Amino acid sequence: MRTILLCLLVFTVSQIHAADIVLWPAGMPEPKVPTDPAEVIEKGKDGISRRSNVSNPRLIPFLPGADAKKTDAAVIVIPGGGFGRLADEHEGSDACQWLAKQGIKAYLLVHRTPTNKHTEPNQGPVQDCQRAVQVLRSKAKELEIDPKKIGVLGFSAGGQVALVGCANEPGFESREAFPSHRPDFLLAIYAYRIYDPARKALRVDLPVSNKFPPTFIAQMGDDAASLAQGSALLYLGLLENKVPAELHIYEKGGHGFGMNARPNAVGTTDWTLRALDWLKSRGITN
Repeated sequence: MRTILLCLLVFTVSQIHAADIVLWPAGMPEPKVPTDPAEVIEKGKDGISRRSNVSNPRLIPFLPGADAKKTDAAVIVIPGGGFGRLADEHEGSDACQWLAKQGIKAYLLVHRTPTNKHTEPNQGPVQDCQRAVQVLRSKAKELEIDPKKIGVLGFSAGGQVALVGCANEPGFESREAFPSHRPDFLLAIYAYRIYDPARKALRVDLPVSNKFPPTFIAQMGDDAASLAQGSALLYLGLLENKVPAELHIYEKGGHGFGMNARPNAVGTTDWTLRALDWLKSRGITN
């Protein structure tokens, strides 16, 4: 009986594998990232793997298993990493697997990096985010996705990328006619440096308008890397523009926990429950 239960468990948490989706097959716009050194995944002292030197931006699919109660929604997951690398395990693949278990098609955005030495560190990653939404929407029929149910989930720097990408028009030209670059819903988890302390306002490249989709925001009050004022101002800006929004600011938890729990910090696990409630309320998952 124990063997049977183990087999059932493995089957339940598995997902269907599919080929990566390259975002710029004809070449990406500037600013580019050198192809040397080669892309690498390394495990840190904390036991968590991170990816560096990405010169070929792409989407890595994480699709629900055969036993999942599938939906027709898709979510692009953007990990953080401060634009120097991608924390694409605890803020990437782990989140994708969580979404796949909910029946949602998840796509890990492996955007160009490092860009932290560029004049505008988020410029290239924002382009990759905008194109990722366009590409999924253009392939909606092929991928069995509702083109009106494509969302973005961003952690830390990935949250900044998602928000700036949504707030602005595409920062590139295209010979092909692509659909809208804006997602249909957005989840920003401790978005990195969206608050400008000098101006006591959101960063200048994050103008909030009624073009934003419904947005879920989660943040820790003791996060020194991504100040809670940014999430609060983002929420207020969305309300002022009559954009449906939900905000959760927890007292403790710090920064960069991703899908991992932290001792004496309820919010590090509670935010996923609240996010799932929110997704259900919007008809994204069953």
